[in-house]
Amino acid sequence: MKLFTGAFLFLLFISLGCAQHSIDDALKKYNVQSVPYITVENLAKGKGQVLLDARAKEEFEVSKIKNAIWVGYEKFDEHAVISKIEDKDTEIVVYCSIGVRSEDIAEKLKELGYTSVQNLYGGVFKWKNLGYPVYDSNGKETHKVHAYSKHWGKLLTNAEKVY
Repeated sequence: MKLFTGAFLFLLFISLGCAQHSIDDALKKYNVQSVPYITVENLAKGKGQVLLDARAKEEFEVSKIKNAIWVGYEKFDEHAVISKIEDKDTEIVVYCSIGVRSEDIAEKLKELGYTSVQNLYGGVFKWKNLGYPVYDSNGKETHKVHAYSKHWGKLLTNAEKVY
């Protein structure tokens, strides 16, 4: 019984230690910062960047940042991006839920020769947490954001979570 209790406490301690307590913690753990970040505040000032959404289609259909173009993650199609963004010097910002998947897609864009690619630090979660608007598939402002999963959804604090 002591062995079982000790093993249980060890596993509990490990699992709690692995939990992400903040977006900052998660980005430090999962990203290598191979692509420069842009802050939510700087993106909100707007310089006319092309905004690419690297989430699953289901997430994008719940809500998106205004004027974002869906490029996906698992179904990322480089030919579709190349046909939509012909100028390789176009300023591009890629986002996802918090900025992990978008780093991968931004790396692929750099490999394709795009020269001005940034990753939105904290993604749509931080965007919404700071009070910026998101829009549904009809272009109407909404308070809903797809939270990706119950685990990651804990990082979304200022929206109606959809799973």
